[in-house]
Amino acid sequence: MTPDQLLQGFRDGRWMPLRGAEALPQQLLPPGPGVLVSSGGSSGGRRICLQPLHHLDQSAAATAHWLQGIGLDPGEVLICNPLPIHHVSGLMPWWRSRSWGAPHLVLQPSWLKQPQGLIESCQAQPGWGQRPALLSLVPTQLGRLLADPGGIDWLKGFSVIWVGGAALPRVMADQAREVGIRLAPCYGATETAAMVAALPPERFLQGDDSCGAPLMDVELRLAADGALEVKTDRLATACWRPEQPQQLQSLSDASGWWRSGDRAALETDLRILGRLDGAVISGGETVFPEQLEARLLASELPLEAVLLLGIPDADWGERLVGLVRSSASDIVERLQDVTQSWPAAERPQRWLFCPELAPSEAGKWQRSRWQAWLQSQESGHPPEPDG
Repeated sequence: MTPDQLLQGFRDGRWMPLRGAEALPQQLLPPGPGVLVSSGGSSGGRRICLQPLHHLDQSAAATAHWLQGIGLDPGEVLICNPLPIHHVSGLMPWWRSRSWGAPHLVLQPSWLKQPQGLIESCQAQPGWGQRPALLSLVPTQLGRLLADPGGIDWLKGFSVIWVGGAALPRVMADQAREVGIRLAPCYGATETAAMVAALPPERFLQGDDSCGAPLMDVELRLAADGALEVKTDRLATACWRPEQPQQLQSLSDASGWWRSGDRAALETDLRILGRLDGAVISGGETVFPEQLEARLLASELPLEAVLLLGIPDADWGERLVGLVRSSASDIVERLQDVTQSWPAAERPQRWLFCPELAPSEAGKWQRSRWQAWLQSQESGHPPEPDG
């Protein structure tokens, strides 16, 4: 789906499905225009969110108000976008540019993989160096750029770099502060049409590790169990789940509050403490290991048991590692072949053969036990079999 195709669909009053959202039954859709955006769902499970066009406008307006609060004119900036348009994080930079009348520069993924050539590549683009530049990144992209002197020089040219999609590792934050890179850690979701909180770069450089205060059209609160809840007029009007194909579901309760899957601390500013569900955040993507395990067990591979676990990774935040029990001596190689075509965030980094791998007698996986087993393998001191 290209921006021109999206615009034509909006002019025709249609709901436009972005990649991954094509399966939604058309008869369920309300009058348009709007976009259908696939989300991992920060409260669990894949779903497709219905975001009317005016919600995108509201989100852009809230971000513009935030920029004005730090002394930037939204109409005078250059918006640089290395994120795919089928995610809300890549859709909104383009939509902000249209709303604000600011130029939008698409950054090719290959440019970010060759930091030494980034400045040269960008200098050839119209508007580069003539306006304050804004950028949105996920921590995986930021880490790759910080690892290269050319990438650091390029990042130092931006007035604001929003970083979201996963927790910002402290080592990256410290490195960015040391060289004066103007990061703005933020929090948002597909369900909320992108950002609901963002930290001004000046406060980041002073050592603030929060995600900032809520934007002008957002209220935040904590549930009794510490889950972050959000109230905003741009919350997706409904969502659709593949397991319930003939109906739409509301995301909020009767009072308009949406419960995320994140545990948070909230005073004036927002701090994300971790996930409440079993999801893994890898390279800014929400991955649900149980769904991937079910996919493998439904294949023709001779699997007796399979378990996917997230482990910390400096670049990705977390990466998947697969544990497997099978009578086939070549099962690891076969699993590598089968998963080779999976998206990078879903593809296990490595596989370990585990003859004792099994769920509990109740049929449930004791993931903490197997996380401990995996850590013991890394340390070279495996536990006893009944571990």
